[in-house]
Amino acid sequence: MKNVPRGLIIAILVGMLAGLILGFFVITQSNHEQLVFHEGYSISIVTEKIDFELGETVSIKIVNSGTMPLTFSDSSYGLKITGLDGILYYTPIAAQVISTLEPMDEKTFLWDQKKMDGSDSLEGRYKIIVEGFDHENNKVKKSIVINLLK
Repeated sequence: MKNVPRGLIIAILVGMLAGLILGFFVITQSNHEQLVFHEGYSISIVTEKIDFELGETVSIKIVNSGTMPLTFSDSSYGLKITGLDGILYYTPIAAQVISTLEPMDEKTFLWDQKKMDGSDSLEGRYKIIVEGFDHENNKVKKSIVINLLK
């Protein structure tokens, strides 16, 4: 170890530290922090992971992560699954009734990766969107991205 340049040791240590910091940043920016509670109006979407195998059932939990009730125009709680280009692939069949989600309440939907026409979804990235309304009829919206992999 006597012949190892001091600059090399410093470079390795700096690289290891930078890797740790970058790794921490990537973890905190992913969907792992899907559920964060806020004062006022807030909605969250929680899935057990972000990478799913093709054909695997996706459990989608919609949570009122605020301190005020949210209303929805139907019993699907504003749930839509689209491509990143905005094309709608799936929305649950829903009764046309006003639905309310109280603070900290949640609703769970299961998506079998079938499109609205009954065909299978393809490998790719999909956006899960939930849209509700506050007491003044302002939109409260949240979206996350998941991956369907072979």
